Amino acid sequence: MKEVFPLKVGFIGIGAMGKPMAKNIMSAGYPLVVNDVNDAVVQELVADGAIRAESPRELAQEVDVVILMLPNGAIVESVLFGEQGIIAGAKPGFAIIDMSSVSPTFTEKVANAAAAYQVDYIDAPVSGGVKGATNGTLTIMVGGEADVVKHYQPLLEVMGNKIYHVGKVGAGDAVKIINNLLLGVNMAAVAEAFALGTKLGLDPQVLLEIINVSSGSSYALAAKMPNFVFKGQFEQGFAIDLQYKDLELAIQTAKEAKVPMILTNLAQQVYEQARAAGLGREDISAVIKPLEELLKIQVRV
Repeated sequence: MKEVFPLKVGFIGIGAMGKPMAKNIMSAGYPLVVNDVNDAVVQELVADGAIRAESPRELAQEVDVVILMLPNGAIVESVLFGEQGIIAGAKPGFAIIDMSSVSPTFTEKVANAAAAYQVDYIDAPVSGGVKGATNGTLTIMVGGEADVVKHYQPLLEVMGNKIYHVGKVGAGDAVKIINNLLLGVNMAAVAEAFALGTKLGLDPQVLLEIINVSSGSSYALAAKMPNFVFKGQFEQGFAIDLQYKDLELAIQTAKEAKVPMILTNLAQQVYEQARAAGLGREDISAVIKPLEELLKIQVRV
């Protein structure tokens, strides 16, 4: 028999990542209330035992803590502060855990606004993709007051197996930005390298095996080349549009901090080129496709 927890959890943003995360929360025994623009997914979770809320405000009235997994800051702000938003239904002591990828500056702003209503705020962006969300093995980078983070640590551990409290509110988002900056730049470099290698007549599989055990190895190389590029299958990964957004977050944050981002700005143009070619919804490894077309090659095994 499942243990029943007194903590009632709300979840808004039950997309590719949010849905398996929400299911893991229910599997752990937490009562779950959901709200989302995608009614089909809401119905699926209700069939699994979740309770439907008709608005973020109604959801906040029913739960103790809400998790947000939303596409961007504008949507987060609307869900929080709209007429039917979370804050309108939140009571003192309520908590918000925002697992969306947004800027540290934005998080600090909305956290301060929430504090005026005696609402706690944690930023907790994740890494690990849909597979990590499904398996409950996400890496979670948490920013917030230590006592608040400690209180919700067991809930976070349902979704991830590596939980890092990295500092004050906004620090989690800062770590996520840096991580995704590296992923974006690395993937652009890997695409160029393998386009060059293939043009020179090298076997992409041999190239992968050698670099994987050499100094040029990276996650982008090890995960994206064999699973996407070599197969010519670019669906259901981490979308180019999302990577472009993450690079934009890094660039804007760097501007605020007066830090030059020379390679990041160049890498963003690689993703812009792919978006212009209509590849925005494909996996980030599809940045190699414009190069393949230009060079009249295909990096396939």
